[in-house]
Amino acid sequence: MKHSVWAMPASLLLLFTLSACGQASGNTANKNKTLNVTLASEPATADPNKSTDTNSGNVITQTMEGLYTYNKAGKLTAGVATKMVKPTNNGKTYTFTLRKNAKWSNGQPVTAQDFVTSMRRWVDPKTKAQYASLLSAFKNYDAVQKGTLTPDKLGVKALSKTKLQFQLSKAVPYFDDLVAGYYPLNTDAVKKYGQKYGTSAAKTVSNGAYKLVGWTGSNSSWTYVKNTHYWNAQNVKIKKVAVSVTKDESTASNLFKSGKIQETTVSGQYVRANANDKQLHTHLLGRLQYLYVNSKKKATDSENLRQAVSLVMSRSTLTKKVLQDGSKPALSAVPRGDQANPKTGQDMAAQVGNLLPQDVTKAKEYWAKYLKETGKTKVTLNLLTDDTDDDKHVGTYLQSVMQKNFKGLTVNVTSIPHAQHVARDFAGNFELNLTGWSSSWLDASDYLSLAAKTNTVNFTGWNDDQFNELLNDANSKTGLARYNGLMAADKRLMAVKGYIPVYQPSEAKLVSSKVGGLTYTLLHDAKYQYAYWK
Repeated sequence: MKHSVWAMPASLLLLFTLSACGQASGNTANKNKTLNVTLASEPATADPNKSTDTNSGNVITQTMEGLYTYNKAGKLTAGVATKMVKPTNNGKTYTFTLRKNAKWSNGQPVTAQDFVTSMRRWVDPKTKAQYASLLSAFKNYDAVQKGTLTPDKLGVKALSKTKLQFQLSKAVPYFDDLVAGYYPLNTDAVKKYGQKYGTSAAKTVSNGAYKLVGWTGSNSSWTYVKNTHYWNAQNVKIKKVAVSVTKDESTASNLFKSGKIQETTVSGQYVRANANDKQLHTHLLGRLQYLYVNSKKKATDSENLRQAVSLVMSRSTLTKKVLQDGSKPALSAVPRGDQANPKTGQDMAAQVGNLLPQDVTKAKEYWAKYLKETGKTKVTLNLLTDDTDDDKHVGTYLQSVMQKNFKGLTVNVTSIPHAQHVARDFAGNFELNLTGWSSSWLDASDYLSLAAKTNTVNFTGWNDDQFNELLNDANSKTGLARYNGLMAADKRLMAVKGYIPVYQPSEAKLVSSKVGGLTYTLLHDAKYQYAYWK
């Protein structure tokens, strides 16, 4: 799932810089040299309105730019907008001026109408955008989503070619962070391709540092080619980035060692074997891996089952002995570093404490209750995962610990490509589902809302009135009251296990010592527009 912040205390920004920011000139002899990188799995789309998975998010991040963007240090700064603006009307009105030299990869200017086109299309129920809720703070969002108002009534307006205005229904404390994810769409291209926009490179137009080339929508290799029309093109040092999907870490590490790729992600096995490699770098992610238990299916619509599954696993064993890559056991639905107490600065995850202990005895008791309520003595459940090494290892661990301790249970693990996994998520075609969420901002509501009744990515159909009330009440407040309300919602969610957090991943990157300028944060991957050959 998508993908994560931006204005935050430095202590919370797990920032890892591979080289000094001041080095940007690069080696002129290498100016035409291709940077070769990998991606863990296939992207589902290049359409910002429809993107929900991290691989699609990676492609979009490299090729698109919003009103705000991230500089080489991973901090929020002006992108297509000339500057970051302060809201008026008690935090509900934002007026942006666009750069006159902001252009699409086809040479057309990026206009305010391109943002309006994107956001109206995004909120339109006909688009079936699964993450339209990112626009929920906009005026008339609810009515447009319900179909009682047309998309042109959403609180976004082009005042001129270079003036754009947002009208919100309420002030949002992290709205600047959201603005960076509001990408424009080339209006002419959307009119031409309609729902097929973003299904291939040929049906995509970029306004970022690179344009997408050679992606057919299903192939496993493509390139990012420097967008010569990009307003800041003079500071993009590497002209071409070749991307290949590499799911097997042995293959990835061998390609890296042979010099065929310069950046790749590796997991526990490589990290364990190469802990002293100076080109290996790890950082904790603003992401949560968790289990969805499908409440829409009779076999899995059971709190007893959810409690049993959560209690039987040892998250510390999983992270320390199975993954061994710096990942941390989940403590609750809020990852470490996600939100700080506005009064004391204490991390919410630490303040809430461990709400996910292992207790095999209690797990077996809940399992017995589950068998009794279903009237069964033997049960077969399917566990859905990605076909990556990490997910396969986690799936094997969960299968083993559940079958060992739950009498009469057989767990079948199905590991499939990420894009197919996402499709099954939205179709509700699963029983147990190992999935993940990468936030776009440091605020606990993003993770908690995964279990909200109205959230389109609440794939389980699970609903709890008390939890919904706590979450809605928290989001109606500000400051410490809101913070305390979010903690209360977290505690309720974990008490009944609306979903089951498993671990907070760490990412391990192999980065060639010949490449500089790549910076990773808690919530963002490196942007290749800042990379250079040393």
